[in-house]
Amino acid sequence: EELWSSVRVTIGFLITSPMKAPFPRLLSLAGLARTPWCAPIKVKHGNVSCRSPGGEYYGNVMGSRCKIRCKRGYEMQHGHAEVVCMASKHWSGSYACRVVCPLQMPANGGYTCSDGSYLNSLCEFFCSPGYNLKGLSPASTTRPGLQERASVWVSQRACVYVDIPVVKCPNLKEKTAEPSRLTVRMTWDTPEGKDTADGILTDVILKGKPPGHFPEGLHKMSYTVYDRAGNKGSCRFSVRVRVRRCSPMTPPDNGFMKCDSDGNNYGATCEFKCTGGYEQQGSAARVCQYGLTWSGTETNCAAMNINVGVRTASGLLDQFYEKRRLLIISAPTAANHYYRFQMTDLQHAQCGLDLRHVTVIELVGIYPAQIGRIRHRLIPPGLALQLRLLLQISHNNFNMVMIDKQGLDRERYTYPITSAQIFTTIDTWQGRVDEMVQQQQEAGHTCQ
Repeated sequence: EELWSSVRVTIGFLITSPMKAPFPRLLSLAGLARTPWCAPIKVKHGNVSCRSPGGEYYGNVMGSRCKIRCKRGYEMQHGHAEVVCMASKHWSGSYACRVVCPLQMPANGGYTCSDGSYLNSLCEFFCSPGYNLKGLSPASTTRPGLQERASVWVSQRACVYVDIPVVKCPNLKEKTAEPSRLTVRMTWDTPEGKDTADGILTDVILKGKPPGHFPEGLHKMSYTVYDRAGNKGSCRFSVRVRVRRCSPMTPPDNGFMKCDSDGNNYGATCEFKCTGGYEQQGSAARVCQYGLTWSGTETNCAAMNINVGVRTASGLLDQFYEKRRLLIISAPTAANHYYRFQMTDLQHAQCGLDLRHVTVIELVGIYPAQIGRIRHRLIPPGLALQLRLLLQISHNNFNMVMIDKQGLDRERYTYPITSAQIFTTIDTWQGRVDEMVQQQQEAGHTCQ
């Protein structure tokens, strides 16, 4: 104000004075007063340094040049780093330091911002096909409190790959087992998955039975693949194994059956045997054929037909060879107390006798009044006599003879014994142990 007052006084004095420019210095000041001045530069968050034709004191007169530097974390926005004071009393350009929020470009995506990376700028992210955004709400910037430093983004976004990998499983595989086989060998190539992002898969996992031999039935499996982003894709397929089968076969009454393979599958063979005292009728073995029918004829076990009309005792005994064991009981009369005791005990042991393939032959009386009997079939007196003579059995006393399946005379008794003792003796004979195992395992025969 003092300067301007002095200038006005001096100018007024020079105008009214008749003297011709007596004070050159005052004229210079008057010229300075008429020089245009720009508004002083004030930069928030920055520094200014100016150069002027009139010296550093006159930093905003016409021709002055000012350089603007923003503080760390700020930068010039829509302005110029250097401005010049123009004759119009305005600076040659705008200037402002704005806070900067560094924003990282997401991989496999990008963003667009309303005001660049400056304070209160709102940015929208986008991702490449196959990727989705992962993060919080839309990103914006804000200053952290009153600290003079760069602000940070409220949230950052990332583009995460979400497309699942694709894997194609083999088609349904179906095979029929070969004859006498119950499994089929199945093979296939491990499928190769595809990933739309980088084509790289980390794992291919099979759930189910791997290639190899598969049993009968439907087997469901699946493959699962994972990409590097952890996304997974799956597919499913099945393997079906068929076994051609005939109708189930059952063992005949009074006999047993033994089959190989699985019993009724194509190619399986079943063999039949009858228990002692029963004769086999029909096919001894039958095979399941391709047409799913059994070969041969139905197998039955019929009661042994004993011919008591033979002429000789050896002819009668030969009918039992390798089929039945014999227990021959001889007594002079039916009233013999040994005979009565023995027969009474055996009446309650018929199951055990049949289980051990034992046929009881009774010889009672003295020739010509003697009677022979095999269960309910009578033996003629002459044939009964031949049996006693052949086996050297006395008709005057009680006698009991035990003969095995090979016709050998194994045991003789002159007194009665219990059925338990008879069974214990027979069970020690050759071949009886194997016979018992076979009866138990294959036929399941037992006495209660």
